[in-house]
Amino acid sequence: MTRRLFLQTTAAIATAFAFASAQAQTTALKFQLDWRFEGPAALFLVPAAKGYFKDANLNVSIDAGNGSGGTVTRVASGSYDIGFADLAALMEFHANNPEAANKPVAVMMVYNNTPASVMALKKSGIKTPADLNGKKLGAPVFDAGRRAFPIFQKANGIAGVQWTAMDPPLRETMLARGEVDAITGFTFTSLLNLEARGVKADDVVVLPYADHGVKLYGNVIIVSPKLIKENPAAIKAFLQAFTKGVKDVIANPNAAIDAVKARDGIINVELEQRRLKLAIDTVINSADARAEGFGQVKGPRLSLMASQVSDAFNTKTRVNPDAVWNGSFLPSAAELNVLPNKK
Repeated sequence: MTRRLFLQTTAAIATAFAFASAQAQTTALKFQLDWRFEGPAALFLVPAAKGYFKDANLNVSIDAGNGSGGTVTRVASGSYDIGFADLAALMEFHANNPEAANKPVAVMMVYNNTPASVMALKKSGIKTPADLNGKKLGAPVFDAGRRAFPIFQKANGIAGVQWTAMDPPLRETMLARGEVDAITGFTFTSLLNLEARGVKADDVVVLPYADHGVKLYGNVIIVSPKLIKENPAAIKAFLQAFTKGVKDVIANPNAAIDAVKARDGIINVELEQRRLKLAIDTVINSADARAEGFGQVKGPRLSLMASQVSDAFNTKTRVNPDAVWNGSFLPSAAELNVLPNKK
């Protein structure tokens, strides 16, 4: 064998080995959203579409969800490695399943404030939380706003209300028809759904929990303890790639919806652009988020929420805030600096 041929063969073997090694190091992760492929899903679909996960040697599959409770349960069962869910739902799972071996853990705060609010039509005469005294409220039984309503109720001195349960698609319809006086729901979901049913935004009264004494955190990225134990580097890589994508989404939310449409071709692009912008303005780039820093939590606020959820949800055991949160995988402060100042 000539020296030239030897070198070429050696180089080819080295290249093949490097490629095989890179392939072997790629980690497959199953990720579940909290809800359907709507505007806010762009936060995860954009880094996937732009190859940020792939660049981090991650093969991330992203599936739609049907509520935070389901996402928590599926990550706990091992069906999914990572998920996006309401922190209150995660806390409830922990406190109601103290013996569960695979309780998911929150590793990054995304919605610094709960998106939950009470919404009513102006013609109802409801203007403030006090006006809800004795009124008929509607929401699915698993709705985050309904579950947390006792906290909102206590903070605002609201007397008894009557609840009507319905499936999610009927919530805004029943309010528009006057079958209930008010509803609870995520603002960026229900407000736009009301518009789709012919109700003008100017005719809706929105009472955000965050503006009325309820400082609950909202949605977080959760992971399984199994993943923490077996591949902590994959978690760190996922959060870094995700954060890079979030910066892009905030910079150009209109373009970000292209990634959502690629997953659900029948979405109303303009509506989902508005939904995404509303989510960014109200719960991602909120005053609290800018004060605390994107992705992070504050100990006293987390502890207060744990106590409030324990009481409002009447959990079997008290929520331990230290057990539901692990911030050790977060990107650097420089990488987390993605929130622009309010204009």
